[in-house]
Amino acid sequence: MTKIIEQSCEHLKFSTKLRVRYAETDQMGYCYYGNYASYFEVARVEALREKGISYRELEESGILLPVTHFEIRYFQPALYDDLLEIQTTITQLKGVRISFNYQTWNEDGTLLNEASTQLVFVNAKTQKPMAIPANILQQLNQ
Repeated sequence: MTKIIEQSCEHLKFSTKLRVRYAETDQMGYCYYGNYASYFEVARVEALREKGISYRELEESGILLPVTHFEIRYFQPALYDDLLEIQTTITQLKGVRISFNYQTWNEDGTLLNEASTQLVFVNAKTQKPMAIPANILQQLNQ
């Protein structure tokens, strides 16, 4: 479940909760580090959905959003069955780019990691970057 926890013209902040599944852990019982890219995708998709923007509908309308940059810094591991809260903030809506920052917290309130992604709006037919559609900007700024 995702909910908006803060909103301003400059930053939109959302919260998504996910539970670490057994299959997502390594031999040490830690959540495997590579899973976080998928967790952030869930958080990003749900944040946009909260603002009325569906990835499926974007793609059906000929708009793609590939990730062009991903960066993460780990502080503590998540463990099997931990309920994680991923706070997602939209930090940039400019030109052809949309950027997100993430913070992952466990149930004890411990910050596990911080990350960022940058995505580019791409025209599916031409495979070239395109300006952020006006209707998307409007939905995000409502």
